[in-house]
Amino acid sequence: MSQKNETPVLVLSLLITVGLIAGGLWWFTKKSGFNLGKTTSSQSENSTDNSKTPQSSLEQPSGSTFASVQNVPTGLFTYGGSTSWAPIRLAVDSAIQRARPEFRLRYVEPSSGERGSGSGIKSLIDGQLTFAQSSRPVEDQELARAKQRGFDLKQIPVAIDGLAIAVNPNLNIPGLTVEQLRSIYIGKITNWNQVGGSDIPIKPYSRRLNDGGTVEVFVQDILGGQGFGNNVEFVSTTTQALEKVSLSLGSIYYASAPEVVPQCSIKPLPLGRTQQKYIAPYQEPFVTASLCPGKRNKLNIEAFQSGSYPITRNLFVVVKQNGQIEQQAGVAYANLLLTEQGQELITQTGFVKIR
Repeated sequence: MSQKNETPVLVLSLLITVGLIAGGLWWFTKKSGFNLGKTTSSQSENSTDNSKTPQSSLEQPSGSTFASVQNVPTGLFTYGGSTSWAPIRLAVDSAIQRARPEFRLRYVEPSSGERGSGSGIKSLIDGQLTFAQSSRPVEDQELARAKQRGFDLKQIPVAIDGLAIAVNPNLNIPGLTVEQLRSIYIGKITNWNQVGGSDIPIKPYSRRLNDGGTVEVFVQDILGGQGFGNNVEFVSTTTQALEKVSLSLGSIYYASAPEVVPQCSIKPLPLGRTQQKYIAPYQEPFVTASLCPGKRNKLNIEAFQSGSYPITRNLFVVVKQNGQIEQQAGVAYANLLLTEQGQELITQTGFVKIR
């Protein structure tokens, strides 16, 4: 065949081939739903669909910021309890309110009795609070009362605290052992010369047993459940007690470490499990009263986290496990505190972060 006759045949063959390919692509597109021109937008739509998966079916890690916490309910939620939580309520909770305005919090005083962990947990069980703040673990009788009401209680640790011992800044004593502290508060040791100090009568102060979790922890862990001695004078508040300690050379008092360590008018006393192995609740070097308030003592965070300081405890959010919005709100509040942002703010209030 001549070259002149071959040219039309080749052109016709090429046109037929292109037509077959185009037809095949059209058929494939119709059958599969694949669209070459919309690949990017389809992937974006799939991503959007995944984000709409119900939150309850996803794991909810505590994220880095308040804004990252999921399953935070909308509404007004009441809470209360431990007086040791006051710095967190003042600084951290106000920051939560600014970041999550839909999650409104209202602190509620107990209807009767003193403020404290016990009254907060009681109010929670009685339906007067959405969740409670506690500076001690939930007790067996409280768990039993909740069971009678048809629900369980869950305690979620969110921070570390310690009890610090306050004495007059002019008292010359290097420290106390836990056993010596116990003996002072049961009335067995009554003079500072019995523990290496001068001949000065000891005057111990305490809040009453039903005043809160701090006293309950002290009685349970330090006194071994034994009652206070007749030499103990009871006060209503830590502020009142610290004022008395600042004015009397022989006085002694215990409270949450963030309430004691930064104070200018008293001296936080090192404690030890054994004699001469004292651990200070403050960071060395000690800031004397003459430098305060320009400089203040800060918590010995490393000793609290490691447990080398002998009196430490956790702070808990106590949640009503009833499958209702109260449970969702309590868990959300704990998750907010356990974010990196929440833990950092807790540290700034004087407590030790738990993670």
